[in-house]
Amino acid sequence: MLRTPASFVPLMAQQDHAEPLTFLFFQGRLLVREEDLSLPDPAALARLELGAHQLHPLGLLDGRYCQAGWVERDEAPAAGYAWRGLRSLFGAMDEDLLGLAGRASQLAEWARTHRFCGACASAMQLAAGERCFKCNRCGHLAYPRISPAMMVLIRKGDAVLLALHSASPTKRFSPLAGFLEAGESVEEAVHREVFEEVGLRVHNLQYFSSQSWPFPHSLMLAFTADYLDGEIRVDGIEIAEARWFGPGDAWPERIAHVSVSSMLIDAHRPPQ
Repeated sequence: MLRTPASFVPLMAQQDHAEPLTFLFFQGRLLVREEDLSLPDPAALARLELGAHQLHPLGLLDGRYCQAGWVERDEAPAAGYAWRGLRSLFGAMDEDLLGLAGRASQLAEWARTHRFCGACASAMQLAAGERCFKCNRCGHLAYPRISPAMMVLIRKGDAVLLALHSASPTKRFSPLAGFLEAGESVEEAVHREVFEEVGLRVHNLQYFSSQSWPFPHSLMLAFTADYLDGEIRVDGIEIAEARWFGPGDAWPERIAHVSVSSMLIDAHRPPQ
């Protein structure tokens, strides 16, 4: 599953290393060597003439310094390198590097979009000892954005409800999901989203697992729930189709466990 490797140690302060692991992004795409999907070497980075403000400490992976960075313009990388979307690297890039790339992409976008204060437009400065930008003029603080989102697999006897989300990039049936609203608990969001998206009511919520999901800055909180009442009535906006999948149905194809969504489905998939 896409996650930070256990051997990683976060850092808030920059360190001076001759060959750091550099996760460099342009519009959400990562710079990699086309031949083996490795990260750029010092020569490839030097070609881009990055400013100090464009690179931020990420941490240590097995003792090696890692940093996250961004470029503003679509500058041509060195020969043999290309900008790649993270989803296109699933199953192809080293799992530890891909897990860190998800974290790095969020930090790089936070740094890129908080160079100036959102309250008074003054230049922002990094605060000491924490991952935070601070405005020295008005005191406004800006931490990396994390957007909690609920996910729920509804059970009805030996069947589960899966939906085709209108905006899904994979066009696969998956559990229901949605972002929390301000002032809402995760449980409240589950009940609201289920009713809004498919017209059902549920009960017996049970926590399953969680996952950081960098598209663009989500924290997925996965649950199971039991069907209570109602008939499926899709909203036609966020959900294109929803139906029950039981032992005799053709379930979505198994995929590598990149997301908590696939783990949630496989944990309830009928034996074959």
